[in-house]
Amino acid sequence: MTRAFAYVRNTWRALTSMGTALVLLFLLALAAIPGALWPQRNVNPSTVGRYIADNPRVGPWLDRLQVFDVFSSVWFTSIYVLLFVSLIGCLTPRVIEHARSVRAAPVRSPRKLTRLPKHRVVTAAGDPQALADAVAANLRGWRTITRRSSEGVEIAAEKGYLREAGNLVFHFSLIGLLVAVAAGKLFGYEGNVIVIANGGPGFCSASPAAFDAFRPGTTVDGTALYPICLRVNNFDAEFLPTGQAASFSADIVYQAGDDLVNDTWKSYRLKVNEPLRVGGNRVYLLGHGYAPTFTVTFPDGQTRSHTVQWQPEDLQTLLSSGAMRFDPPAGSYPDPDERRKNQIAIEGLLAPTEQRDGRLLSSAFPAPNDPAVAIDIYKGDTGLDSGRPQSIFALDKRMIEQGRLTRMARVNLRLGEQTRLEDGAVVRFDAVSDFVSLQVSHDPAQIWVLVFATTMMAGLLVSLIIRRRRIWVKIRTDNDTGALTVEMGGLARTDNAGWGDEFDRLVTRLLPPAPELAQRHPLKTTGQRR
Repeated sequence: MTRAFAYVRNTWRALTSMGTALVLLFLLALAAIPGALWPQRNVNPSTVGRYIADNPRVGPWLDRLQVFDVFSSVWFTSIYVLLFVSLIGCLTPRVIEHARSVRAAPVRSPRKLTRLPKHRVVTAAGDPQALADAVAANLRGWRTITRRSSEGVEIAAEKGYLREAGNLVFHFSLIGLLVAVAAGKLFGYEGNVIVIANGGPGFCSASPAAFDAFRPGTTVDGTALYPICLRVNNFDAEFLPTGQAASFSADIVYQAGDDLVNDTWKSYRLKVNEPLRVGGNRVYLLGHGYAPTFTVTFPDGQTRSHTVQWQPEDLQTLLSSGAMRFDPPAGSYPDPDERRKNQIAIEGLLAPTEQRDGRLLSSAFPAPNDPAVAIDIYKGDTGLDSGRPQSIFALDKRMIEQGRLTRMARVNLRLGEQTRLEDGAVVRFDAVSDFVSLQVSHDPAQIWVLVFATTMMAGLLVSLIIRRRRIWVKIRTDNDTGALTVEMGGLARTDNAGWGDEFDRLVTRLLPPAPELAQRHPLKTTGQRR
């Protein structure tokens, strides 16, 4: 039992030492590096899926190691919790010790001030108590105490208590920051959604089902989301001649709170890093792309039009890929089996600014200056009513391999162009619209993150500027001559940088002026002994 207790005690002491806290802080910073090197699922799930698909050997192993979910991984959370416990256990004794030192009087002087790194002796005339009062009065900003003894008068002074206070504020603010971030993960949520601009249907955040990707906090069940409805009226993107994006912005209208009841819409100019803040939520503009519009005219003359976002394949030119599925209108094929055999599917590439490399379509520029598509058109069962989830960016290859989807044509179309299939159906490329990728983020602890980050920097600044100093002044009367011997010694309790010049200035301010000096001993440096 005693051995077990000793083991637990030693483990606790090791965990709560400042050295262990520093190691854990370093490990936390080291553990965050994969979050910057690899795409994170909570930011862009599609990018993570594409990375795993492009790296079939390494990708699944990285996923098992939670490299794509770094900040919610078991190993990152373990370091996080250990750092929290280590800081609490390390700082609590320091707070008690600092409180005692603040209330305690400055310590008595050493018996021999000549042993201190900084030392000065002068002689003067006058009353020792009056001189002691004058010295104490000149020690503004110092904590002083005057003691009388049979040998004379002693003044002990100390300053720089705020240094340790700033150090403690810094570390407790770090703990508060860790708690605030953890609270945000517990009670916050994030959701990503794609909204088509210029007449698109918009989006409402009342339910997790409205998001394309939803990441709730541990305690969030999705039943109490703050409702926000918005539409994107217009999207503006500026590009450099090289094709690099210069700026993104979207003109949106939104409803929240009482506006939903009153059906009142408010306008806002949404920009990158300038989110819409409403109801404790932030709506960020993450990116954009293009959504083509196709119209299919079936053999009986009825039409279907769809506008669906396509996924950018090349972020420099926004060459995009995607797919669409068209179900025949009601009444075209009364028999369900016959209707499934006459569904239309489109899959291909969209180039915002057409560029031809032989017969291959590519994009020369990310702006929609000359849109064109290269598409395969299929007919058959698209799987719309199969009950299986499908990607909106690609057709189900199993349907094609099983012969349930048959390719009817492979064509290149510009805006307004169309192609006719063998059965008389017509596929027309009508338009290209912008879409924006939005993120709705709710973090109830974000204000506390700002508060603790501010106090942490303030505490660090104080701990770097303030320096701990101690000085002692002894005033004795020579019984034979009646002259006063004034001896002064100083000690830097933290760093010695600049302490020599500071001590010289103190001597000049505290001790009698030069005409009264009968003896002056040279300023001693560290390591000298008298």
